[in-house]
Amino acid sequence: MVQLSKDVFSTSDKPMHLDAAVALIMSRVPAVVASETAALFAAQGRYLAEPLVAPIDLPVFDNAAVDGYAVRWQDLNHDHETRMPIAARIPAGHELDELVPAGSALRIFTGAAVPEGFDTIFMQEDCKLLGDGHVLLPAGLAQGANFRPRGEDLASGDVALPAGRCLMPEDIALAAALGVPELAVRRRLKAAIFSTGDEITSPGTPLGPAAVYDANRFMLYAMLQRLGLEVADLGILPDNRAATRKALAAASEAHDLVLTSGGVSMGEEDHVKAAIAELGSLSFWKLAIKPGRPVAMGILQGTPFIGLPGNPVAVFICFAALVRPLIAALNGAVAEPLQRQRVLAGFSAKKKEGRREYVRATLRTDQAGAVFADKYAIQGSGAITSLTRTQGLVELAEDVTKIAPGDPVSFIDYALIR
Repeated sequence: MVQLSKDVFSTSDKPMHLDAAVALIMSRVPAVVASETAALFAAQGRYLAEPLVAPIDLPVFDNAAVDGYAVRWQDLNHDHETRMPIAARIPAGHELDELVPAGSALRIFTGAAVPEGFDTIFMQEDCKLLGDGHVLLPAGLAQGANFRPRGEDLASGDVALPAGRCLMPEDIALAAALGVPELAVRRRLKAAIFSTGDEITSPGTPLGPAAVYDANRFMLYAMLQRLGLEVADLGILPDNRAATRKALAAASEAHDLVLTSGGVSMGEEDHVKAAIAELGSLSFWKLAIKPGRPVAMGILQGTPFIGLPGNPVAVFICFAALVRPLIAALNGAVAEPLQRQRVLAGFSAKKKEGRREYVRATLRTDQAGAVFADKYAIQGSGAITSLTRTQGLVELAEDVTKIAPGDPVSFIDYALIR
């Protein structure tokens, strides 16, 4: 487990801008160093523990990019068509083991090895096959056309993939093409999650008076799993300081990250903040975002801790904005920014300067092809339908104070929040 000092996140009590909070995480949280090997079929979503260095050239040999005819460019008549005899045929997976006379063409297929000296390949559809064993080649083809030289993609010894990269299908394809059957990856991070509050009840049990079903724990579990973590669901903490302290202390000993929802505001029944202060140190970030202002972050007996708000929409947004970068840091990766696209506002809004706000919205395209983001009618941070009935978030930056219909805004698609 990563062991952080108590003052690693120490900062002022002033609400922190989101970009500053992320920068602080990335600069001060070390990666979990333990690693293991993963076969390629099991490597999706894992983080490379060390760079993948190409053990061979890619391609391994000069080869044809198309089906057609390979020639020596110097043998061509560049002012008009060239008539050449076809000296041999080279399918993919076979080598030519004979000498080819000057002025000859080779029938070749995609991926086949190109013999030394041949450097240009005509596509078969551009050529005319003659009945006497010759081919008529058009003029004007550039030297090197449709020819893939050895090492064009990667040379042996090049860094194919950097350490800290979250492996995607295309990365796994590259490793396979290099003949690498398994990769050194960070061990899976272990996260513990709690919900807090006497009013919270797990689904499947009867609701008591003034009780609500717990949505946050299940959403956090799913979001953490999607990021490849091993997740321990440690249930619901009651509004009791001693019980909260005991549960958090135990969680910190066996996990790389502890997340809670609720219990971090200034109310007298919110005990998480006090428990963290007793067990480690707490930088209580009144984060300058909406929804999601009450966010606690600190160190819990050497383990990173984030206390998320109690409202589900705020949990979702704070996870996307703050927890994702922390997980990247623990994996030794660079935090991928949320992917934004420019659209036009389909609504008007006013907001406070100095605070970043997220508006749940759905996209529509007008007859002229312009894309607008329409604001969902219910924007309360407890309204889960504002997430399920919309496509993404309109992000209003700290310096924005008002938006009018037709103004350009940034839109974050839920599908791109990973």
